[in-house]
Formats: sequence, structure tokens, C-alpha cells
Amino acid sequence: MVRARLWWEIGIVLALSLGQSAVYSVLSLIRALTRPAPLSDQSTALNPARADDAVWDAIYRVLDVAFDLALVALAVYLLWEPGRNALRRIGLDLSRVGRDAGLALGLVAAIGIPGLALYAASRLLGLTVQVQASELDAAWWTIPLLLLSAARAGLLEEVILNGYLGERLRELGWRPWTTILAIALLRGAYHAYQGPAMALGNAVMGAAFAWCYLRWRRVMPLVIAHTLLDTIAFVGYPLAAPYLP
Repeated sequence: MVRARLWWEIGIVLALSLGQSAVYSVLSLIRALTRPAPLSDQSTALNPARADDAVWDAIYRVLDVAFDLALVALAVYLLWEPGRNALRRIGLDLSRVGRDAGLALGLVAAIGIPGLALYAASRLLGLTVQVQASELDAAWWTIPLLLLSAARAGLLEEVILNGYLGERLRELGWRPWTTILAIALLRGAYHAYQGPAMALGNAVMGAAFAWCYLRWRRVMPLVIAHTLLDTIAFVGYPLAAPYLP
């Protein structure tokens, strides 16, 4: 009875969050592959505008962040048990800021540089769609909102994938390598809209992050690393895009 309840809980949480994203992402890839134009001639946008008017676009973006953070809160709430703080259980606290930041920088170097190389190579091979950078000069609040979106992605993905799902699969008796594989496949699936190469690259990142969580039992280094990686993608990439081939 307890196992069945946990499976239902996992299914509901994923259907409301990253599992839903994975379904839509895989469908986007299938649509892209069935279009007459080759994959390399198609594009996708990072943080596309939600409205033509800058003010309304900002309002929608802030609401998107708020509702996604509510999903993070739900995952933490479900892990909470009497006498057991869920934030400490998954290591989502500030008790080891210096160590967490150092580990995060190491992950950024280990994941970020190969990730850029993978994107460049997969573009040359036609295995990835063109990622369009967001315009940074739409309004003064554009960059702060992009930074907020990066933090949102770090919290949403790492807390639900590693903190929540990692803990629940452990309670269900899954072995570490099967948990790592499941988390890696899910991360790759909801990045499939970028193309098969980037889906594979994100699956590798998912495996590395899942291994780190199972070893450290702390999600905070992963949140920081993910936020930094997305900050580079959301803000650094638009700045560098005009100078790239």
C-alpha cells in the first residue's frame, strides 16, 4: 500500500512538472524531425517572449517563476516528515555555503565547457536546432528576469529530479545506478526539443548530477551549478552570439 501510494505521488508530481515538460519536448522533437526542413535549419528560443508589451511580458515571466517555485515547494512539502526537516534531508540549506559554492564551480567547469563544445559540434553535424538568444535590451529588467529564470530552473530541476525523485526512488528500494539512469533519461527527455545531440548531452549531465547527489546528499551545489550554467546560457550567450560563426 505504501509503495503504491509513493508511485502515485511520483506520477502526479512529474505530471505537474518535469514529466509534463518531457512529453511536450519529445513531441517537439518528433515534429521537428518530420518537417521538410533539416533539423539544422530549424530553431528554438531560450526564454521566448510571453507578450509583445514589455510590461506584460515581465508580469507573465514573474508569474511563471512563481508557479514553478510552487512545484518546488510541493516536492519539499511531500518529503517533510514529523521530526525530519525536508530541506536538511536533501541539503537545500545554507549550512555549507563555501563548500557548496566550490563544488558548484567545479561542476560548471566540468559540465559547461564540454557542453559548449557539444553544441558547436552538433550544430556542424546537423543534430541540433539553432538556439536563438534572448534580446537583452528589451527593458531594464530583462537581465534581472533572466537571472531569476536561471535560479528558477536550478531549483525546479535539481530539487525535483535529485532531491525529490532521488529520495523517493531510494525509499522504493531502487539501486543507485538505476536511480541515476532514470534521472538521466528524464533530464535528456525534457531537453529533446533542442535535438538528439543536446538531449544526449543533458542525459550525461543528469547522470553526473544524480551521482553527485547520491554521493553528497546535498542538492544545493547542484542548484548553484545549474543556476550558473543557465545564467551563462541566458545572459552570456546573447552577449557572445553576434561574434559566433
